[in-house]
Amino acid sequence: MSEVALEESKSDSASSEKSSGPPQPAQQQRGSRVEVDDKNAVCLYANFCRVTGTPEELILDFGLNAQPFGVPTEPVEVKQRIVTNYFTAKRMLQALHMSVQRHEQAFGVLETDVQKRVVGGAGKRG
Repeated sequence: MSEVALEESKSDSASSEKSSGPPQPAQQQRGSRVEVDDKNAVCLYANFCRVTGTPEELILDFGLNAQPFGVPTEPVEVKQRIVTNYFTAKRMLQALHMSVQRHEQAFGVLETDVQKRVVGGAGKRG
């Protein structure tokens, strides 16, 4: 499994190491690795995500849509919620983008339009 941490890029830390004078505390933290203990993590599947927010925080709600095609007739029950600040959200966006790019380089482009993925779907014209 590939892992992408929400850290500053190595090029940023390398450039800060070249600056003159003693390193500042923020510069020391950039290049360091964060140790993660995930033995108590709960793993849940989600095929639905709603993004809302306030001026200070981003709210990500995750759930399982039992009717993934068309408009659901039953409410999607939100099972997980992540509330974070926009700085962390931006780092998360960059890490997700990098992970998807690596996946597409290894396995091919991911088509997000379901009609183009379905054999004989409306997106296919012969």
